[in-house]
Amino acid sequence: MRSPYGNGRKAPVVSARTPTADPSVFLNWRKRVSDPVGLYGDWDPQDLEENGRALLARIRNHLENIRDVPVAPDIDARQLQDLIDEPLPDSPTGFEDMLEDTWQRVVPYLTLWHHPSFHAYFSTSSSGPAILADALISTFNVNAHVWKSAPAAAAVERTVLGWMAQMVGYPEDADGVLVNGASLATLYALTAARDSSLGALRIRERGLAGQNAPTLRVYASDQAHNSVDKAAIALGIGTDNVVRLPADGNQRLQPSVLDAAINDDLRHGRHPVAVVATVGTTSTGAVDPVEEIAEVCRAHGLWLHVDAAYGGFWRLVEDIRPDIAPLESADSVVVNPHKVLFSSLEVTALYCKRKDALANTFRLVPEYLRTDPEESAVDYMNHSLQLGRQFRALKLWWIIRSFGRSGLAARLTRSVQMAETLRTRANAHPDWTVAASSVLPLVCLRYEPVSGFPESEGPESRRQFHDRLNASIRDAVSRSGETYLSHAVIPAGYVLRISIGNIQTRPEDIERLWELLKKTAQACHRNLLESEHLVP
Repeated sequence: MRSPYGNGRKAPVVSARTPTADPSVFLNWRKRVSDPVGLYGDWDPQDLEENGRALLARIRNHLENIRDVPVAPDIDARQLQDLIDEPLPDSPTGFEDMLEDTWQRVVPYLTLWHHPSFHAYFSTSSSGPAILADALISTFNVNAHVWKSAPAAAAVERTVLGWMAQMVGYPEDADGVLVNGASLATLYALTAARDSSLGALRIRERGLAGQNAPTLRVYASDQAHNSVDKAAIALGIGTDNVVRLPADGNQRLQPSVLDAAINDDLRHGRHPVAVVATVGTTSTGAVDPVEEIAEVCRAHGLWLHVDAAYGGFWRLVEDIRPDIAPLESADSVVVNPHKVLFSSLEVTALYCKRKDALANTFRLVPEYLRTDPEESAVDYMNHSLQLGRQFRALKLWWIIRSFGRSGLAARLTRSVQMAETLRTRANAHPDWTVAASSVLPLVCLRYEPVSGFPESEGPESRRQFHDRLNASIRDAVSRSGETYLSHAVIPAGYVLRISIGNIQTRPEDIERLWELLKKTAQACHRNLLESEHLVP
């Protein structure tokens, strides 16, 4: 293939430090245009490089000293808004001033998701290759909607989708697309499921109104993500028709209960559309039995969508791979690189092995985007609602190539081992319990001191007291700035929910977390007993 630079040569590489570079390359841009004070054009490229260096120096200093920085701010909303608010600027602000202002007024008041002691929600983090790839993506600012609008972007997307399919055990030849989040991926999958299920009604063209369409039903456990309900809202199915089935003692969807619910709906004339199984539930990291659920779906001819946004990539960890079934039995799957693979937000992969199902739902090509079909070319705009699409695939290409499959597996394995260490510490302590089991590095702990609560109080009073106690522990440790936790309410009660997965988190960080939890729990216990006048 002929290089765009002629005769197969590579693109020239020049920098301000290249001694043999043509001096004309470095003429000040402002001297070559009629804009001597920079009122109309962009930054001079040399200024861009210098400002970039200043920013990278700040980032380096921040990351080198990250353990000395509070994980979360302690400031109320009105104070913060007053600090940020200012009149609309009329004249330019110098980059140095803007950068300093950002470090004074913005950075200290962020909750630092990339902090090694951030353990709330899902512990996401952005790695070096992702940070730099985002800068390059913004530089070229291509729109990857049709193949011809950004050919290399489409080619890279196709490659990384194949790589990630291998990681999670899904067919590499499945249709796939990168979208901005798992919630929208689930919406797109359920839209395709609806259209596939109601093909004769031509919902895509005619809509649901006035068609005497049946009552549509979608099934999931009571632990499934609320994106299923949001999809039902958007699709006109309605949240009342999301059948939330009770999970078993391990917080998993039960195939027998699912089968019974489907049969009941069929007897009452309702129309089952899809089942959503979860690999890595939000509350406890539970893994639904995907293969058994797939058998139920096959028996009833239902679409199976698997939300493996969190759990899918943990199949890279050899020790827990047997506990996470491959996803090939699902009709569609969502997995989230920005949750697990050390990628910056926002990038999620949606797969569908029903060929052209996504395109049959979303393909709508206006004249100005029509191109001649070309073998191996993919127009990714046809696989979702999104038209304007950034070059998300580049950062995944850089991450996967920078670390390799084995390097990613090693980093994820370390997170699993750190989580197991924390569980071991809690199980060995008489006042702490591991309230939910999971093979994933999502640890649910509950503090239930064996003494200090009046014996005259009944079991329900004791449970409620421990709920309040654990809530106070979570609030106290998060306010401390030393860590940041979220919580869940499960059959065991209110639990401290600790996600481990940041690329920077080390075993000593988890040891410090454990010591902080023990110390804070004892203090909160004393305070609560005193405040409720329960001190013996």
